[in-house]
Amino acid sequence: MPRGGRDLDRARAGGAPVTAAWAIVLVVGVATVAIKASGPVLLGGRELPPRVRGALEQLAPALLAALVAVGVFASGRRLVLDARVVGLLAAVVALRLRAPTLVVVAVAAVATALVRLA
Repeated sequence: MPRGGRDLDRARAGGAPVTAAWAIVLVVGVATVAIKASGPVLLGGRELPPRVRGALEQLAPALLAALVAVGVFASGRRLVLDARVVGLLAAVVALRLRAPTLVVVAVAAVATALVRLA
């Protein structure tokens, strides 16, 4: 019988099927809530030191840049230079010209598509 059928039979018998994947999701969710709650609890209303606050403010842009770099320049474990690089460069130009975010995304998509068609 397919796996889904066994889980359905267990659920009908009164036992809820809990797979390893759902257990991991639950544990990660609880850990996330605990980590997020620890900041206010540990600080107790105090301000962060300016050095720490500055580092935290730079964390999100640095993480986003790293994710973009991996998405554009990596394929598996290899470094690649393909149409995505042209799209990234087009997006950078649009950002430098202070285009709205939607326009930046559209420019990058069109540039990437044109290079792939060529």
